Formats: sequence, C-alpha cells, structure tokens
Amino acid sequence: MMKKSYLAIAIATGIAVAAGGFLLGQRRAHQQMAPASPPAAQNASGRKILYYHDPMVPQHKFDKPGRSPFMAMDLVPVYADQGADGSGVQVSARVAQNLGIRIAAVETADFARDLRTVGYVAADERRIVQVQSRLAGFVERLNVRALNDPVRKGQVLAEVYSPEWMAAQQEFLFARKLGDPAIEQAARQRILLYGLPEEDVRRIESAGQPVRRFPLVAPAGGVLSELAVREGQAISAGMPAFTITDLSRVWVNVEVPESQGGFLREGVRAQAAFATLPGASHGGRVEYVYPRLDTQTRSLRARIALANPRGELKPGMLAEVTLLAAARRGLAVPTEAVIQTGTRSVVIVAVGERFRPETVEVGFEMDGKTEILKGLKQGERVVASGQFLIDSEASLKSALARLGASGQPEPGGAAKPAVVLTHAGTGRVLGLDAKAGSVELAHGPMPSLKWPSMNMTFMVQDKGAIATLAPGDIVEFEIKGEPDKDGNYTITRIVPKKPGAPK
Repeated sequence: MMKKSYLAIAIATGIAVAAGGFLLGQRRAHQQMAPASPPAAQNASGRKILYYHDPMVPQHKFDKPGRSPFMAMDLVPVYADQGADGSGVQVSARVAQNLGIRIAAVETADFARDLRTVGYVAADERRIVQVQSRLAGFVERLNVRALNDPVRKGQVLAEVYSPEWMAAQQEFLFARKLGDPAIEQAARQRILLYGLPEEDVRRIESAGQPVRRFPLVAPAGGVLSELAVREGQAISAGMPAFTITDLSRVWVNVEVPESQGGFLREGVRAQAAFATLPGASHGGRVEYVYPRLDTQTRSLRARIALANPRGELKPGMLAEVTLLAAARRGLAVPTEAVIQTGTRSVVIVAVGERFRPETVEVGFEMDGKTEILKGLKQGERVVASGQFLIDSEASLKSALARLGASGQPEPGGAAKPAVVLTHAGTGRVLGLDAKAGSVELAHGPMPSLKWPSMNMTFMVQDKGAIATLAPGDIVEFEIKGEPDKDGNYTITRIVPKKPGAPK
C-alpha cells in the first residue's frame, strides 16, 4: 500500500514538473515572438537599429537578435536610415543619375485659378429712367420720333398742351397783380410741382403771359429705349411717355456651372473680349452674384460692370470672359512629379538615397506647378522625372513581400505570373537532412531579392542534389522567387562551387 502511495506521488510530481516546463516554454516562446517597441540600439558601425525582423515576414518586429520563429534563419536588423517601416526603394546616386532621375524641392508659390466662360452685354438697369407727364393734355410737338435715337440731358423731348397747365399759369399771374405775397407764393409753388424748371417760371413772370405748351425734358442722356407717345396723342397724368437708357456703363451677365459656383465672389477681377472689337480687352469686376440657381441649366449667374464711354459695347453683344481669382500662397511641386492613379495622387519623396511613395491632396495647377494641400512639407524633396521607374520597383517589392507573408496575392491584386522567376546565390552548407530534402545555408547577399547575408533553411526540389554535399561545402544555388504554401523557399539547383570562381 505504501509503495502505491509513493508511486502516485511520483507520478503527480512528474506531471506538475512537465506542465510547469511546458508553460514556461510557452511563455518564453511568446516573449520571443511578441512584437516589441524599437530598441533604438546601435551596431558597431554606429548605425541606429530600430528593430529586428524576418525579411520573409516583415510585418513582425522583434527587439532582440536571434532566430526567426517563422523561417529557419537569423533575424535581420532594420536601421533608422532605412526608414522606420522599411518601405521605399534604395537607389544609389550613380544609378539615379543613369536613370535620369531629377529631384525638386517642395517650395511655396502663388496660385490663381482662371475661369473662362461666356456672357452677353446688357444695359445697366440702374441707369434707366422714365419720362412721364404730371398733367393731362395733348402732345402738340414731338422732338424725338424713333427708338434708339440719342438724347442729351435737358433736351426737350415733347411739348404738351394742357388746359390744367394754362389755368395754373393764369392763377399765378393774377396773384402777382393782387400783390398778396402769400397767394402769389402758393400759386408759384403749384407751377413748380408740375416739374417746370425755375428759369421757366421766371420767364413767365417777365413775359406776363402764360406759356401754351408744357415741355417734357430728358433728365439724363442716353438712347431712347422706349417711345410710348406720338404727336397729337392724348396723354394722362402719370403716363410713361419715354424711357431713356444710359449706356456709358454696361453690364456683362455671365453664367458659371454649378460645380464651379464656389469660385464666384463679388470683387473678382474679370477681362472681357468681344469678337466685334478684336485686340481690345475690357477690364472690370464681378459686381453681383445672383442668389438663385437656374434649375434648367444648373448654372449660377453673375454680372460684371464695364465702363463704356465711347458706346462701343452694345446690349446683346457676346463676350468671352475670363475671371481672375485672387492669388493664394501654398506648397508647390512640379506638375510632372504628381502621379495620378485614378483614385489618388502620389509623389515619390527622396530621403537620401531612399525613395518612398507618398499620397498627397492636390489643388490648383498653374504654370507647370501643382498646389499641394496635404501630404508634404516645405523643404522635402520629390522626384520630378523618372518616378515611374521607382514607383514600379516599389510596387514589385511590396508585392513580393505580400507573397512572402501569405503565399497568395491580396484580393484585387494582380494574378500570379505564369513564369516563376529564380534567384541565384552562393553560400556555405551548415546542415543537411537528405530524408526531408532540406539544407541549411549561410548564404551571402542576394540583391535580386534584396536579402542580406543570413542563415536560412531551404527545401530542395531534387533530394539527390544534396546527397554528395557535406557541412562546410561552398555551393552555388538557385531558388524560386516565391515560397510554397508552407512558406518554404525551394532550391531548384544546387552544385558545389567551382574552384577559382569569384566569391
């Protein structure tokens, strides 16, 4: 019985120790694989190390060097001068010069957007006056007889005979004979209320006789735009007889599409050109923006006031109008530096010998420069020519990184190429597993994959190719450009390095 108790205690103790060891191992493994904050350490050369990562699975970051938990290879440091996220492409100055890459600085510039539209000349409605009679009568003489005849200020347009007018004059002359100042002043005021000028009243006083016809006088100069009476016609008090339009200043009415309506502002400078006046340009400003939108044409209407001292601009004339917005200052890059993808705008930013794509928000474009509203800072440098080569290289690198992480292209990405590329390298055999068909190599840099020197285990396509190899052998090999579904890179060719071959 005692032996059975000792046996049960021993078994329980063994299970507890095993469980504790398992949990401790899991904790250490978790600590090893958990991403950590960049340690900001330095290597022997003084370069600042941000973190370590597995080039095959670059999205995971580690704070210490060691073996990758994903691939049989060493973790690789990422330096501060490479970019915090390892993004972008590195191109040496010599290669950049050979490719014709031109760099331009982000600077400030003045931008003004010009909007071209059409308009038509119209009369200034504030310069239109009407002439009407203040008493009833008959038109005995008409001095202007046709529409659009020119008239001048103070010109007598017509003479009207009115019994009411005759009676008012006779009362005034009789009051003068009575010698009563109050009655005389009242009779005089009645005549002035009919609109007769003061000098005409004095002429009646000096003549001592009433004037037969009452004159209708033009209060302003212009052209006769409406004629409502004819000679011999009876008119009533308050009846509009003439309309005079002053064309020394005119309006140009323009219509702007609704999508560009926010550009319209009162005070915006404008230039108007007319087909009937070649070579001449009339300058003015937007005087008023109408508050309603035309629902038929989906456009906004505005008017521009133009001086017309010589009467060259006629109502109804068509005008080609350019609206000149006030300049605003902002960041600018050469227009050719902006890559339009259809859904966004991208520029390639140069940081030393590294280049990274940056999404930007663009504004106006003027004189070969594009306004940058968001995404860049003054003083940064962008690629003005040759950026498509860099952008293509960056896209290729990003695609290979995604394939290395998942083995499949992202949804919506390009389909896998039908032809699988291979990449060549040289290394030293560290270990072999002929049965599993794998070999561990300490290989040198592989520029075609942008891999540094590191230790890594590869699967071998032909297991017989490693049967004659031994640890320490120097070999030449080629691998497929893509990993398999398990994330392993496969060697398609591996042979001992020939003596005398370059290392």
